[in-house]
Amino acid sequence: MAEEPADLRPRRLHPLPRGLVELYGLLAVLFVLVPEWMAGGALFGFREGREGSELPLPSGAWNRLPELHLATLNLAELRQLARFEHLPGYAGLARDRLTARLLRRLRKREKGSGRRG
Repeated sequence: MAEEPADLRPRRLHPLPRGLVELYGLLAVLFVLVPEWMAGGALFGFREGREGSELPLPSGAWNRLPELHLATLNLAELRQLARFEHLPGYAGLARDRLTARLLRRLRKREKGSGRRG
C-alpha cells in the first residue's frame, strides 16, 4: 500500500489549551457584552429624565414633512386628526390606510394654501 502525499492526508488538529479558551471567553465578555450593558444602561438613564415621548425632540424636517408627523401619532391620535379633518369613514380604517388618507388630505390642503416645504 502506497503512502498518500502529505497534502492529501487529513491534518490532525490540536485542541486549544483550556486556559486559552477561557481567556478568549473573558475577552469576548469584556469587549462585547460589557459595552452593550453600559450602552443599555445609559439609554435607560436618558429615558428616565424625559417626560412623555420616547422620541427625540422634533427637528425642522419633522415640522415640514407630514409623513414624519403622522408616524409619531398612535392610532387614537390619528383618528382624532381624521375627525378634525372631517375625513369620512375613518373609524373603521387600519393604521396604514388611515395614514395614507390623511396624507392625501394634508397634501391637498397644503397645495391649496400655496405653502411650499
